Amino acid sequence: MCDHCGCSDDHHQHHAGEADAAHRRAHELGLPRHHHHDAPAADPAVAVILKENDRLAERNRGFFLAKKLLVLNVLSAPGAGKTALLESTIRDTKARWRTAVITGDLQTENDATRLRAAGGIAIQITTGSACHLDAHMVMHALEKLDLDALDVLFIENVGNLVCPTLFDLGEDARVALWSVTEGEDKPVKYPQVFQSAALTVISKTDLAAVTEFKRAEALEHLRAIAPHTEVIELSSQAGTNLEAWYRWVEARLHAKRAQKLH
Repeated sequence: MCDHCGCSDDHHQHHAGEADAAHRRAHELGLPRHHHHDAPAADPAVAVILKENDRLAERNRGFFLAKKLLVLNVLSAPGAGKTALLESTIRDTKARWRTAVITGDLQTENDATRLRAAGGIAIQITTGSACHLDAHMVMHALEKLDLDALDVLFIENVGNLVCPTLFDLGEDARVALWSVTEGEDKPVKYPQVFQSAALTVISKTDLAAVTEFKRAEALEHLRAIAPHTEVIELSSQAGTNLEAWYRWVEARLHAKRAQKLH
């Protein structure tokens, strides 16, 4: 873990060395700017990193808009069920939209292998010591995809509830997953991820009784810190309420297709 966001200094030095190539690629695409968030000013080094990330995220976002591609950044703690939800989504929505996943982990291609086995297109980003994806990583992963053949791109971020919230990837919206096995107070412990999410998915609801999950208390905590976020409760394992999730994605896709270029 590093001094500022959980990533190693080596990681950021490595990507800084590759930045010129990524910037040239972005300029070739002719992508517009769209500032997403302000970088914290407490640490000048962090501010520089986040400012550069925002610049590349703006370019990703413009590219996605030009392609009418819906991009959802899926965040959660490790083991909350991101991959399981995306496996179900790939299997169940093949007739509704064309999907790919960019998935991030510190090591292994295990999640990408699972997603491919479900019938999906999956690009694995192995981050090493970095506990989040950034816009630069995503930009390079896009080179491996035929975006004209896609409707929806899911970005399955590294399992972490802190650092990924700082890094805009150019997504249209964030989806926060929160498993009933994590307890009722996750939103008050890690408010930023839920505050940045358009949708909160409460997952593994089939285990609610076993874990004695207090639903009313959990929702009260969530509403206290993120009153704007929509909520869907589901179980990928049991298949419960997955259709509500699919309808939410579909509505976002229709809205994206209706957007106009600036």
